[in-house]
Amino acid sequence: TEQLPLSSSMVEGHSVHRIATQHTRRLCGRSYKASSPNGRFAEGARLINGRSFSRIEAVGKNLFAFFAAAGQADVVMHVHFGMSGRWSVEDAAKAAPAKDTTRLQLEGHGIVSSLSAMTVQHGGVEMFEKKRAELGEDPIRADADAEALWERVSRSKKTIGLLLMDQGFFAGVGNIYRAEILFVASVHPNTPGKALSRAEFDRVWAASVKLMRRGYEEGSILTVDKAEALALGRPGLRRWIYNSAKCGRCNGRVASWDVAGRTCYACAACQPLDPSRAEEAEAAAPPKLFNSHCAGESLEARLAQPAKLRVAELREALTAAGLDAGGKKAELVSRLQAHRLQGADAAAAPAPPHAAKPAVKPATTQRPIKSARAAAAEKAAAGESRAVEHVAEWEVGLDGAGAGQVDLPQEQAVPTPKRPRRRGRAAAPDASASAGPEVARAAERRTRARHKA
Repeated sequence: TEQLPLSSSMVEGHSVHRIATQHTRRLCGRSYKASSPNGRFAEGARLINGRSFSRIEAVGKNLFAFFAAAGQADVVMHVHFGMSGRWSVEDAAKAAPAKDTTRLQLEGHGIVSSLSAMTVQHGGVEMFEKKRAELGEDPIRADADAEALWERVSRSKKTIGLLLMDQGFFAGVGNIYRAEILFVASVHPNTPGKALSRAEFDRVWAASVKLMRRGYEEGSILTVDKAEALALGRPGLRRWIYNSAKCGRCNGRVASWDVAGRTCYACAACQPLDPSRAEEAEAAAPPKLFNSHCAGESLEARLAQPAKLRVAELREALTAAGLDAGGKKAELVSRLQAHRLQGADAAAAPAPPHAAKPAVKPATTQRPIKSARAAAAEKAAAGESRAVEHVAEWEVGLDGAGAGQVDLPQEQAVPTPKRPRRRGRAAAPDASASAGPEVARAAERRTRARHKA
C-alpha cells in the first residue's frame, strides 16, 4: 500500500481546490455505491447512494459535492477537512481498508474513494447557498469580486492581518499565507482596513491571487520567485518571513506577535508601519522559531537558525563541531549560535545585492497542476517534512496518478450559480469570464439534462 502524506496542519484553500480539480477529473459524472464505514455519515451516505456525482466546488477551505438524481432535488455534501482530513481516490484492487475515521466511502468503476474530515454534513442546494453567502472572496475562484471585498475592507476597523484570516473576507487564506501575502504586498499586518490605500489593497489582493494560485498549481506553499531567489544568492529560499528570524530579502529582523491566538510576522524594513495610521504591536518581539510541520525546511536550512533544530540534531551538530553537547535545549541552541557567529565573523563577505522587488500581478492563465505524488516528491527533495499542505489529496494505483503534471479538463467555463450578496455589495462577475480550477466541470454537461427538474 502506498504511504500517505502525514498531517498535522490545517488544510488550506489552495489544497482544497486541488482536490476539487482531481475529483472532477476522477469521480464526477458517475454513480457510486455510498456507505459510511464508521457510521458518522450514515444518513448522508444513504441519500447519495446510487446518485450521480454531478459536480464539486471549492470555496476557501470548504468543499461542496453535488449528487443528482432525475426528477429529484440535488443532495449537497459539505466538507471541511480541519487538521487531519483526507479524501483519497484509489484503484479498487490496491485500496487500503477503511479506517475508524472514514466517514464516507464511494465504490464503483474500479475505484474506491474514502473521505475523513472534521466536518461532513449533507443538505440541499439551500444549505450550499447559505454557507456560500457566509464566506468571503476566494482568490483562486474565477468569480471572486475584488471590488466588493475592497468596499468591505475599506470600512473595517480591523487590521488587515485580522481580515486576511477572516474567512468571511478572504476565503482560504491561512497563517502562512497571511505572513507571505503581506510581505509580498509590502503592507504591515497592523494597518487597519479603513486606513489602507486602494493601491495597498490592490497589492494585497494581487499577492493573494498570485501566491495561492501558485500553491494550487505546485501543491506547496512557495512564495519566493525563483529568479529573485537566484539573484539573492539563495536558490533554495521558499518563503520570505514565516517562522524566520531574519527577512529572506533584506536580512533584517523579523518581528512576531500574537493576533487572535495566531502568530503574526512582519519585516520592519520591507513592511514599514506608518505610525499615523496604526500602532506597533506592544508585544512585538523576535519570533520564537520552531520546526514547522506546515512549512518544513531542510536540515541545512534549519542549521542556520538553531532554534528550529530538534535536541538530537543540536547534539549531533555540536559534537561534529567538537563542542560540549550536554545540557538543555536552550543551552544547546545558545552554544551552537555562538559557534556559528564566530564562524561567520571569520569568513565575513559582502552580502549579495538585493534583487529588485518584482511586480505583483494576478495570475491570468491556467496551467496543469502538479500531481499529489510529484508535489510530495518535490518537498522531499527540498528537505521538507511530509506533513504538508496538500495532505488531504492522494491517488493510488490510478492511470496518471504518478504523473508529474495533471492536465485540467477542457471544459472550465461552466459558471457557478451566483451566491446571494451581502447588503451593499455589487454582483459578482460571471464565472465564465475567466476559468478557475473549481469550475472545471466537464462531467456536469453529461448529467445536466437529467437533473434540471
